[in-house]
Amino acid sequence: MAVAATEQVVESDEDEAFSPRQREVLDAALDLIMTAGDSLTMASVARRASCSKETLYKWFGDRDGLLTATVKWQASKVRLPSLDRNNLDYHSLRKGLADFGESWLTVLTGRVSIALNSMAVAHSSSAKSRLGGIVLDNGRFAIGRRVKPVLEMARDAGLLAFDDTEEAFCTFFGLVVRDVQIRAMLGDRPVPDKQTIRQGTQRAAQQFLTLYGVPEKQDRAEGPQ
Repeated sequence: MAVAATEQVVESDEDEAFSPRQREVLDAALDLIMTAGDSLTMASVARRASCSKETLYKWFGDRDGLLTATVKWQASKVRLPSLDRNNLDYHSLRKGLADFGESWLTVLTGRVSIALNSMAVAHSSSAKSRLGGIVLDNGRFAIGRRVKPVLEMARDAGLLAFDDTEEAFCTFFGLVVRDVQIRAMLGDRPVPDKQTIRQGTQRAAQQFLTLYGVPEKQDRAEGPQ
């Protein structure tokens, strides 16, 4: 989906879909996933969040609805800086991609995401619930929907060159995440610290632009100082 020249790409504010009280409940659910894993139930979330099960059913429907909202809430913590097409250049694109990658990898390697994704993998292999599909739809696929318009905007601005947006996004995903997430899920410790993540995602943004950037645009941006 191309973005009109007068529009801005702004970060998705999934958190605005939830009231402050609902966010407290979702944080309680995430806390339970870290400590209780498969033992999470509507009743246990209600107890932890000091609310009634009736309220949970009213807000989220069933357990899958609660899990979906929980994954959306966690994914909303990944921040994408706004980029103005009218003022977009090589440097602002590189910074935007690096900042986004840093936020993304920080969330992915946090204790909550590690527990949530590990539980999703376990459920997918045993067909216990729809959690695997929920995490895919509202995690990785939702992130893709947020990033692809940025990539297409940069292509329309002549900064990037690619034919398949999904392929370009998958390349960016691979450069940012590498094997860091799977190693964290398998217990590799310590997880990367803030400085290591920042350095890695800055490098990933530059590598992505090396692969997909339009050479003359990069040469112009990195010309005489």
